[in-house]
Amino acid sequence: MTTCDERRLKDKIDTFATFGAVGNGGITRLSLSLAALEAREEFCRRCKALGMEIKTDDMANIYATLKGTEDIPAIMMGSHMDSVVQGGNYDGILGVLTALEAVETIVTENIPHRHPITVVVWTNEEGARFDPAMMSSGVIAGKFDKELMLESKDTEGVTFREALEASGYKGEITNRLNAEDYGALVELHVEQGPVLEAENKNIGVVEGVVGMVNYEFTILGQADHAGTTPMKYRKDALFAASNVIRYLHDGLDKLDSKLVYTTGRMNVSPNIHTVIPDLVKFTLDVRHQDSKVIDQAVKIIKNVPGEVDRCSVSYKELWSRKTVAFCKEYVDFVEKNADNYGYSSMRMYSGPGHDAQFIADMIPTTMIFVPSRNGHSHCEKEFTPLENCLKGANVLLQTILDIDKKEI
Repeated sequence: MTTCDERRLKDKIDTFATFGAVGNGGITRLSLSLAALEAREEFCRRCKALGMEIKTDDMANIYATLKGTEDIPAIMMGSHMDSVVQGGNYDGILGVLTALEAVETIVTENIPHRHPITVVVWTNEEGARFDPAMMSSGVIAGKFDKELMLESKDTEGVTFREALEASGYKGEITNRLNAEDYGALVELHVEQGPVLEAENKNIGVVEGVVGMVNYEFTILGQADHAGTTPMKYRKDALFAASNVIRYLHDGLDKLDSKLVYTTGRMNVSPNIHTVIPDLVKFTLDVRHQDSKVIDQAVKIIKNVPGEVDRCSVSYKELWSRKTVAFCKEYVDFVEKNADNYGYSSMRMYSGPGHDAQFIADMIPTTMIFVPSRNGHSHCEKEFTPLENCLKGANVLLQTILDIDKKEI
C-alpha cells in the first residue's frame, strides 16, 4: 500500500508551527489574525506548487482542488488552521497538513484518481476570536444565520465582517459547498483526549459526534456585609450555587458511565472579599451519544429546586446539538485501512464538536482520530508523535482512494 512521506509531513508540521508561535511550544493563531493569514498564504503557496486550483467563498473558507480525470463531484479533506489562545500545534492544523500530504503523495506518486480532490480550510472553527465555534461551516450548512455571524465581535470590538473584508480571502462564491460539487468529506483530527493512548491504539475510527446540552444557571441572593451578617440570615448566592452544583453532580453520576459533564464557567458578583455574593451564574455542559441519556440529564436539570439556601435558582438552555452519525461505509473504510496498514484501531465517538458534524448533514462524512499524548489539547502541551501523524495520513490517503473508486 502507498504511504505518505514522513520527512515531508514533518516539514509541514514544523513550518506551520511557526505561524503564531508563542515560544513555549504552542501557538496563538486566532481566526483571520496576522498569524492565521500567514499560515493561509503558506498553505496556498504549497497548493499552487502541486498544481491545485484555489477558490474561496464568502466566509473565507479555502477550497484547494487537484483535478481528477472526470468531471464529477470532488472528495474533500481538511480541517481548520485557527487556534485558541496559547493552543497547540496539532488541533485542526494536522487535518489540513495530512490532507495536503495525501495530495502531495498522489501527485508525486502519479496515483490515478477519477474525482477531483479538495483540501478545505474552514474559517473560525474554534470561535476563540469570534463566537460561535464552527462558524463558517455552520453558515454553509444552514446552522447559523450569516448576517448575525458577520456582526460577531472580538474583544477589541472588531466584527467578523470587518476582519473578513480585510483578510483578502473573502470570495464571491456564496454557499460554495453543495452535494453537486462535493460528494464526500473525510476530516482527520487529533483526538483531544486520553483514550487512544490509554488503550494503546494508533487510529480512532470515528462513528460520529456526541450530542450535548449546555445550560446556564442563575443564583440570586442578597449582598450584605461579610462581618456583620449572621450566617442564619444570609442569602449567599455562591454557597447556594455550590449546593446546586452538588445536586446536579449527584444526579448525573447515577446515569450512564459514558456521560461527561462540566461546570466550565462561573461568574460571581460583586466578587469582593468583604461582601456576601448576591449573584452567581455558571454553566453546565453535558454530553453523551445516546439521546435518551441526554434526556435523563435534562430531566435532572429541570428538577433543580427553585430556591436553595434562601436564594432563587433559575436556568436557561444556551445551546444543544443532537448526536451526529457519520457515513457507515466510510467509517468501515477507515477501519479496514487501519487494519491493512497493520495499525491498531478502535471505534469511538467524538466528544468535541468539529466542522465535519455540520457537513455530515449535506454530504457523506467521516473522521479519523490520532492520539493526543496524555490527552492534552487546547494547550501548549498538546502533542502527537510524528509516527502517529504519519499513520493517520496513510489511513486518510487510502480512504480517499477507496472513495474515489465509488460513484458518489
